[in-house]
Amino acid sequence: MKPKDIAAYVFLAVTWGLSFLVLLKVVHAFGWIGAVTLRSLIAGITLFLLAAATRRRLDFSAGWRHFAMVGATTVAAQLIGLSYATPRIGTAMAAILVAAIPLFSMIIGQLWGLERVTLRGLAGLLLGAAGITVLVGFPAAPITASFAFGCAASLFSSFSAAFGSNYANRHLRSAGSWELTGAAFLFGGLMTLPLLLAVPVPAMPTPTDFLYLVLLACVMSALTYVVYFRLVASIGATRTISVEFAVTTIAVLVGTVMLGESLTMIQVFGAMAIIGGCILVLDPFPRRVKAAPLPSPAG
Repeated sequence: MKPKDIAAYVFLAVTWGLSFLVLLKVVHAFGWIGAVTLRSLIAGITLFLLAAATRRRLDFSAGWRHFAMVGATTVAAQLIGLSYATPRIGTAMAAILVAAIPLFSMIIGQLWGLERVTLRGLAGLLLGAAGITVLVGFPAAPITASFAFGCAASLFSSFSAAFGSNYANRHLRSAGSWELTGAAFLFGGLMTLPLLLAVPVPAMPTPTDFLYLVLLACVMSALTYVVYFRLVASIGATRTISVEFAVTTIAVLVGTVMLGESLTMIQVFGAMAIIGGCILVLDPFPRRVKAAPLPSPAG
């Protein structure tokens, strides 16, 4: 990779890895619905304002329904599941389950005919499924209803992200990263806005809480997704999505070192199985096949 690609890769890994810590603070201050709604609206509006300020021409000719579907899945559903789950199961568990996105993506891609499941991919899927079972079934603390619902919400979040990514790949290949990211966040925020009536903001947030919200929305959402899509265009989707392995590692370290979260040894093996399964599915560093030597000219 070029130096700028390496810098972008590291930026995504560190920023998304630390985002779980910031997410906890935002959910505590604004509630799990408020965190999603305000984060999404601020991120979407920020991108559109930046596009207007830089006179960037945006093209939404693909149709608003497709952008709305991506917003409903990759933003609204994914962030609701993640915001609900993280305070209940911890940043380490949530980050590990997020790493299962490629497993769900492979299944959806196969059903939609977007890709073909290889024997290597099937082995990765089975290994990842076993890892999820071990991770959820042998927690460090006794299994409670809150923990079970949190795990279910986290898996729902991962599935929604995988569904939305495959949907965008199927219907919005011609859309630019600014259009796709901005519209998705704006639609996601508008869709979750009515839910604030059922789950309102618990109390008046402090100025520090608003700073965390802006950081989560503008840097850890809007900016990172633009960088992500640019990196996809530069080094390819498969190598780019492998950043989830580094994100999971950083988030687990943050959870264990800074927040005092713990994982059982069995869960550590489950986490390794999930990451190993994703590596088999993604094959981010395929071996190069040497070209056969050209035949010597006769004579």
